[in-house]
Amino acid sequence: MGMNYKKYKPYPTVDLKNRKWPNRTITKAPIWCSVDLRDGNQALKVPMNLEQKLKFFDFLVKMGFKEIEVGFPAASETEFTFLRKLIEDNLIPDDVTIQVLTQAREHIIRKTFESLEGVKRAIVHLYNSTSELQRRVVFKKSKEEIIDLAVEGAHIVKEFAEKMPKGSIVYEYSPESFTGTELDYAIEICEAVLDVWKPSKENKAIINLPATVEMSTPNVYADQVEYFIDHIKNRENIILSVHPHNDRGTAVAAAELAMLAGADRVEGTLFGNGERTGNVDIITLGMNMFSQGVDPELDFSDADAIIKIYEESTKMEVSPRHPYVGELVYTAFSGSHQDAIKKGMEAYKKDKPDHWEVPYLPIDPKDVGRSYDPIIRINSQSGKGGVSYVLENDFGFRLPKKMQQDFSLIITDVSDRNQTELTPQMIHDIFIKEYMNIVEPYSLKNYKIDSQEDDIVVRVIIKKADQEEEIEGRGNGPLDAFCNGIKEHLSIDFKIVSYDEHSLDKGSSSRAVSYIHIEDEEGNSFFGAGINTNISTSSIKALISAINKMISNRQ
Repeated sequence: MGMNYKKYKPYPTVDLKNRKWPNRTITKAPIWCSVDLRDGNQALKVPMNLEQKLKFFDFLVKMGFKEIEVGFPAASETEFTFLRKLIEDNLIPDDVTIQVLTQAREHIIRKTFESLEGVKRAIVHLYNSTSELQRRVVFKKSKEEIIDLAVEGAHIVKEFAEKMPKGSIVYEYSPESFTGTELDYAIEICEAVLDVWKPSKENKAIINLPATVEMSTPNVYADQVEYFIDHIKNRENIILSVHPHNDRGTAVAAAELAMLAGADRVEGTLFGNGERTGNVDIITLGMNMFSQGVDPELDFSDADAIIKIYEESTKMEVSPRHPYVGELVYTAFSGSHQDAIKKGMEAYKKDKPDHWEVPYLPIDPKDVGRSYDPIIRINSQSGKGGVSYVLENDFGFRLPKKMQQDFSLIITDVSDRNQTELTPQMIHDIFIKEYMNIVEPYSLKNYKIDSQEDDIVVRVIIKKADQEEEIEGRGNGPLDAFCNGIKEHLSIDFKIVSYDEHSLDKGSSSRAVSYIHIEDEEGNSFFGAGINTNISTSSIKALISAINKMISNRQ
């Protein structure tokens, strides 16, 4: 109620007669240009260092990118050094073209060409802002003055390019903030730049139409692109590129519709990293094509490797719900979904159809190096799974596999009896009640550990009701010593099947959680868990909890 929507105005539509793009389909991948090392890099709290840039560049090459924007070499020493390293160490494959960005200012263009000395082939990307708002508010310049600025920059770029070996420089121009620029004016300024460069069918220039700020629905952006293509002169001499941003959350759709409208090329980043809400996500855009039987001409087959390089380089995390590659996108929490997927996979294996057909799974998870991971939501209809996921993601407990199975039976019983969905907090409380620090009949009061020759000796005070009892045991470690001591003291027999531990929190004062699985002489399994800042304490508590469960089972 407090949001004043009336202070915003709708974005104008395009008066486009007989638009053609709605009747087209995408049948071929665009020319891809990764801008991860520039646009994605500039959006980081801590920009990538030289080593990270080199590693990321190599990964992008292996994915199949043939055009990679490597930075703004006049902007920082790291950007300049990175480019020189690529050229001087011959790290750019012959079939890969690097791209550099420069403003339409002489000293910046000069520095840019200094960074390119010795390059085999590079795209020099010239830009200046053309939007009505920036002309009026930021630059306070007329349309003619902004055109003069672009033309002057184009002349300077051409002057330096002609001093380079023939064919080594490809021209690119962007009317920055294209989506905020009058369409006919955008065409006018681009044509003025092209008149300087004089591209041909054999040596095309790139005209890039950036949605620097995404301001409209994707169909309007497609109309803008189609209008531009229909009205720009000598269309055959240019490669029409788009650079969608994601301010409205529709960059992928905008890029797809722009391709339908005639765009030849797409600039974007892995996972859509970039300033504000980011750029168009090349992973999703490419996989959308893949899911329709179109070769994306990029290798997405190892999703985990892509996520790893991205997270290492950017220090950001990929959403578990990210299309195609997120941690949970091939996970069914619903019992009906799980059943449909299971039956769909069985039918697919049996019938061997020509094309992939499985309910709820738009692609085969194996195509991106994944598998279908069934987890059922915890409720009265489907309460047999998902428990370990909730405990780990909400509370940090990573239960061993056997313990997961044991706990899932308990949760199923509780959900069935109560006929209600169990919240994460309820699941946590049941876990604590069933396994953690069970103090009946025995509880830990204190203990002491000594070393004697090759043995560890523990002296433990346990408490039963109001009575204290002292246990002494020897072994190759504190847990082994206590295990031997309590067997003798209580005249019981059991064996430790497995012992697991991990840190529950980060930092030097983090708590340790221990999990113990024991079996009695009849082969019955019992589980216990313990938490303490001291790993020995948590393991002893876990063993006492498991023993208490074993004793209770016999009563």
